[in-house]
Amino acid sequence: MPPPPSGGPAVSTSPALRRAATTVCIAGLVLAATATATAPAHAVPPTPISAATARSYLAGTTATAETHGDSYDRDLFPTWITISGTCDTREWILRRDGTGVSTNSGCTATSGTWTSAYDNVVTTNPSTFDIDHLVPLSEAWASGAWAWTTTRRRAFANDVSAPQLIAVSASSNRSKGDKDPAQWLPQASYRCTYARAWVQVKHDYALTVDSTEKSALTTILNAC
Repeated sequence: MPPPPSGGPAVSTSPALRRAATTVCIAGLVLAATATATAPAHAVPPTPISAATARSYLAGTTATAETHGDSYDRDLFPTWITISGTCDTREWILRRDGTGVSTNSGCTATSGTWTSAYDNVVTTNPSTFDIDHLVPLSEAWASGAWAWTTTRRRAFANDVSAPQLIAVSASSNRSKGDKDPAQWLPQASYRCTYARAWVQVKHDYALTVDSTEKSALTTILNAC
């Protein structure tokens, strides 16, 4: 064996050790490819506007009857789209709204805990939770989205920067359906937040409110 360079220790180049080193390297690559990615610290949907601001927005909105409801088609609101890396909208919201969430390389949640703000249901199985559009897509359609481009409807259906998407129990989401606040409300402790978020989304997207919807929201916000 030739002497080591610069007086350093001898490095064995025996076939057995080379094979062992190769095995370790391959094992490391496999582990790196299959390791789970841990989501950032627990976050919540973006904080909606204050009750005072919501009351102001609502007071300045003229109640308008909904239209075009019979022409609604969910396919007019493309979901889900890629938000970041390999994460689509559903996966992104599950990472955001859970605690201790880990995902695989495809961004599918493999562990974590989720609490539904609508009914306080807790789960460690994300398949039992839905991603709810706080202002339902059909409600948006009848409130003005019928006149939007597909691009704008796609943006609305996948808006993770507004308080419009939230991970909730499938049962509460099914109970809510496409109802507005005059027809359905979450548990009492979340109603003020829900009303503030509803008004913000409608205001930011220039969507209309009908008379019963406005009355219900006004009652909730006056108690906030």
